[in-house]
Amino acid sequence: MFATRGNIFASDGRSIMATSLPFYRVAWDPSVVDSHLFDRKVDSLAHLLSNFFQDRTPGEYRRRLVNAKKSKTPVRYLRLNSRQINFQEKKELAQWPIFREGKNKGGVIFEKVDKRFRPFGGLAQRTIGFINEDKNGAGLEFTFNRHLAGKDGEALFERVPGGNKPIYDGTEVKPQPGYDIKTTLDINLQDVAENALYKSLVDNDAQYGCVILMEVKTGEIKAVANLGKVADGVYREDYNYAIADQGRTEPGSTFKLASLMAVFEENHDLDLTDTVNTGNTGSMRIGGAVKTDTHANGRISIKQVFEKSSNIGVAVLVDRQFSRNPDRYTDYLKRFGLDKPLGFQMAGEARPYIKDPQDRSWSRTSLTTMCIGYELKLAPLQTLAFYNAVANNGVKVQPMIVKEIKQADNVLEHFEPQVLNPKICSDETLEKVRSMMEGVVSEGTARGIRSNDYLIAGKTGTAWKFKNGAYTKMYSTSFCGYFPADQPKYSCIVVVDSPKRGGWSGAEVAAPVFKEVADKAMARDAASLRPLLARAPKARSRVPQVQAGMQDELSLVFTQLGVGHEGATEGDDWVRTASGAEAEKLSLKPLAVRPGRVPNVQGLTLRDALFLLENRGLRVRSFGTGRVKTQSVAAGSAVRRGATVLLQLEPIGGRATTPVPAAPPTPGMATMADSHGPRTTSASATATASHGGKTQSGAMTKH
Repeated sequence: MFATRGNIFASDGRSIMATSLPFYRVAWDPSVVDSHLFDRKVDSLAHLLSNFFQDRTPGEYRRRLVNAKKSKTPVRYLRLNSRQINFQEKKELAQWPIFREGKNKGGVIFEKVDKRFRPFGGLAQRTIGFINEDKNGAGLEFTFNRHLAGKDGEALFERVPGGNKPIYDGTEVKPQPGYDIKTTLDINLQDVAENALYKSLVDNDAQYGCVILMEVKTGEIKAVANLGKVADGVYREDYNYAIADQGRTEPGSTFKLASLMAVFEENHDLDLTDTVNTGNTGSMRIGGAVKTDTHANGRISIKQVFEKSSNIGVAVLVDRQFSRNPDRYTDYLKRFGLDKPLGFQMAGEARPYIKDPQDRSWSRTSLTTMCIGYELKLAPLQTLAFYNAVANNGVKVQPMIVKEIKQADNVLEHFEPQVLNPKICSDETLEKVRSMMEGVVSEGTARGIRSNDYLIAGKTGTAWKFKNGAYTKMYSTSFCGYFPADQPKYSCIVVVDSPKRGGWSGAEVAAPVFKEVADKAMARDAASLRPLLARAPKARSRVPQVQAGMQDELSLVFTQLGVGHEGATEGDDWVRTASGAEAEKLSLKPLAVRPGRVPNVQGLTLRDALFLLENRGLRVRSFGTGRVKTQSVAAGSAVRRGATVLLQLEPIGGRATTPVPAAPPTPGMATMADSHGPRTTSASATATASHGGKTQSGAMTKH
């Protein structure tokens, strides 16, 4: 008896990113069926089984049933078909001849099997992750399995030919459902990040990429996208490049921020207007190695060294300050926390590699090579956490992706932001590096993403790829920064690896992705500040604003609230509500749910609608938030398995803001489940969990 597995929610607490739907295998125990009943009804049952499963003729099914019933060796368990049926189909089969007598007299056995379902398709697929039967896996499903899995129950089974027959003797121990987890992910921002990254990967024919968007003050990750090429033009979330070893690489020029921060901390007398001679050839031997720039810069200010991303300028400054004592340089890097993992909530964080003079591979050229982002390795999340500290007035917070662990509405564990370092550097140094980062966008290598509406601060990165013992002409491009620069709310890093066409630098490839994510995040925040008074209800009523749902659940809610209700019978699973004359009670009216027909899901939560439609073999696309307002396929029409139903959602008392397309996607259109091409599910769709673990309404149960 498997436990109900917990849900994984987005940050709004309503959008379900992973849940489970119940399915059933059908078996039969002929030993408990009365022979007279069997002889009268076996032909009808065989005919129904043949029509339903369509794998055997009625005659073949009749022979199987008769052979099992008349066998000299008693048959206690016969698997009728290997296909798994959904809940509505289970209810249909339970009314068939013989089966309608139940398990004790009709012998029918429905074995529940749960399937994990993601209402948003492939959105955040690698972050949500998976867990297999061997308890191996990745992402949140694996990391929080102890909380999600619950505790299995106990029951007796008799081993019989064909399988294990459950024995219901009253000694069963009920399973304990798993807890839900509420993440920090924002569905809309996640969709923005994945789409922006996907377009860049395709346009530049890149190998892989990632995007992380984080709140500056809290460290809450609002979006994390990972896409890698699996075929020409096809990208999938197979690896967590943002956090794990697959994305740990030499960061290149984004590391120059840490190097110049160390320089300023070592020599507080340095000013951004002080100049550095980078030569007139674009090449210079420094610390035993030749450093080059894309073009000659001559004598430029320290601020311009950073804005122009001059390798020569950074190497000169670091060599001047630390060549006699390179330990001082690496000590600063350790003080910034760059040598240690962040202790991220999700399993699989890469271990950073920061070389120091005690390392056997240290050479006389290591200092000036490390300072421009080589001979060391960081995961993108670790670089972002450092940049985020600059945006956060020097306070380095631990990135987080899980906010709460819940049991229904009861919060069992709440995670608060954790400070890793209360001050990574002096205020004076912070002021200098923040000015330099703003200059990169206003005057430097990233001026192409400058915005007239808000300020961006950041740094481009373009690092040669090391392969087969040598650096190649392939690049890892990146941009890391924060916005709005004057009042930082978000920090973000973008990495696009090995672009083969279009651009080759961080400014050309990664920075535009950052800009698209930032633009849409800022636009959404601006929209959220608009007055809400026009949408506020004028008065409150004791009667809750509920439109439709499972009768037993609604009755429970009404009873708890002391609201009268009447009208439906016990046999009505699904009902609609209508206010009584006194506005103090509700009338419940049956909601027709017929086998083989499209149900009327208007007024239902997205989760209820998904349960009813998906269990009929229909695909669902949803737009907006709240309850279902309209459906594209008329209620009562015949079900065409595989057809797509578009649902327009609307908050109670509000207006839907996302228009529904006029028609389902054309054949061949990519979906979120199989690629990251044009999306067929809106990021603003939400699924409201309202079932409290009841499998009748599609709540989660364990694999």
